[in-house]
Amino acid sequence: MRRNQPVINPGATLGVLGGGQLGRMYAEAAHRLGYHVHTYSDEANSPCGQVAEREFVGAYNNIEAIREFARTVDVVTFEFENICSAAVQAIEEIVQVHPSGQVLHISQHRLREKSTLAEAGLPVTPFRPVRNAEELQIAIQELGTPSILKTASGGYDGKGQVTVPNAEAAESAWKELDEVEAILEQRIDFKCEVSYVAVRDSSGNFTGCGPIRNEHVNHILDLSIFPDPEMASLAEDARAIAQGVLEKLDVVGVMCVELFVTNDNHLLINEVAPRPHNSGHLTINACASSQFDQQVRAICGLPLGDMTPLKPAAMVNLLGDVWEQGTPNWSAALELANVSLHLYGKKEPRAGRKMGHLTAIGESSQSVVETVIQARKALQSK
Repeated sequence: MRRNQPVINPGATLGVLGGGQLGRMYAEAAHRLGYHVHTYSDEANSPCGQVAEREFVGAYNNIEAIREFARTVDVVTFEFENICSAAVQAIEEIVQVHPSGQVLHISQHRLREKSTLAEAGLPVTPFRPVRNAEELQIAIQELGTPSILKTASGGYDGKGQVTVPNAEAAESAWKELDEVEAILEQRIDFKCEVSYVAVRDSSGNFTGCGPIRNEHVNHILDLSIFPDPEMASLAEDARAIAQGVLEKLDVVGVMCVELFVTNDNHLLINEVAPRPHNSGHLTINACASSQFDQQVRAICGLPLGDMTPLKPAAMVNLLGDVWEQGTPNWSAALELANVSLHLYGKKEPRAGRKMGHLTAIGESSQSVVETVIQARKALQSK
């Protein structure tokens, strides 16, 4: 375990691999704490690049360009997982990366992730590897159906996975995934999904936020609520599981642990993300230290902040669909008290593309859900 890393004080330059909205909100938090930010992505004028002091643009497998970026910063983090291990290794030869390249290596591959967590005795959904036709049949026999076949690498927001309703559908499901290395997971009957946004520093200090209750539409996160009174009894278990995950992987930084709540009120790990998470955006308004503040604090060796909710909060995503009838009615949404608008600087709204989010805070979980949903509906009013 890494311990007591030297403090990287405000005034230093922080690097972020990736130029999306997570990087943008991280950069905004870093600026509030007095840091400079450089970003590297494969897209010019990216959401993060719009607010960073310097934007490097290049392919993620351009090792020389990655090294040039690394030489300009004091520490590097990342905002999405699909980065080749060679790029991270090249950075680690120059400057520290948090979470480490080893954490990225494990979490960007579903089989490695599930196997590592299962070996640690953490509660994961039952799974089997699928690397050839024989393993596919064995997996179906052992796990049964319905089940879900997922690519081992890549995929997000429901991409890279196919439901297998019965044994006869297994072969066609694998063909739909181009017969790449995959993982078969038992389909869990669950009553809801929750997440725990956890943070850990190099000395092993741990804190977090959750369980955050999440609702999805078309496999994309739609609504997050924290705290949810119905989830209060699971708070200690969720924290213990999240802490176990971060300790097993020796994470320095922020990691989101996504969990199923089974019908008998047990928690099972669905997957983990070694970065801030969509469901944690509400911490910007709800907590003294947001998930992005915590990301900066953890990787710079500063004391971790408090993520206890100051008030109940709810967040809804704003997808490109909101723009279907033209420019949204921002004024109508912001007329509602305690509603905050966060837009990501993306120029082209597309169906299913995350363009921003709305957060409401208030006196009760029920009231903030009603308010934030009302605010989103108001965007399309004329």
